[in-house]
Amino acid sequence: MEKIPTWQPVVAAALQASDGLWLMHKRPASKHHGGLWEFPGGKVETGENPPFALARELQEELGITVQPTDLIAETFAQEPAGSTVQPIVILLYTLRIWTGTPTALEGGEVGWFTPAQALVLDKPPLDIVLAAKLFEKE
Repeated sequence: MEKIPTWQPVVAAALQASDGLWLMHKRPASKHHGGLWEFPGGKVETGENPPFALARELQEELGITVQPTDLIAETFAQEPAGSTVQPIVILLYTLRIWTGTPTALEGGEVGWFTPAQALVLDKPPLDIVLAAKLFEKE
């Protein structure tokens, strides 16, 4: 049997405002995939529960407060087997309740988009997959 590489769990949120628009975060130019739009989030640290990790990441990246119980597991995307030494798997949650105004605290920018607009934004490969899965239901 082939050895399975250690994988890195990553969490992301699709925030939907009351007007039906969805938040996308543009990565800072200095980061990997810089200048591309993504669902905000980040790595799950060792020992962290994914919804709690996402609440932490959203506080750090967007300055919003999120209750982990308000995050709804939606879908996931993963890098192809053998593509990297430590492939990532992104767990996407939807979120419609938060406290504060989402602001890009780590550089980049945030924007609110219709599903059709979000689908055509330049995104990293896994965010392309996540957006297609999320917005096919719209």
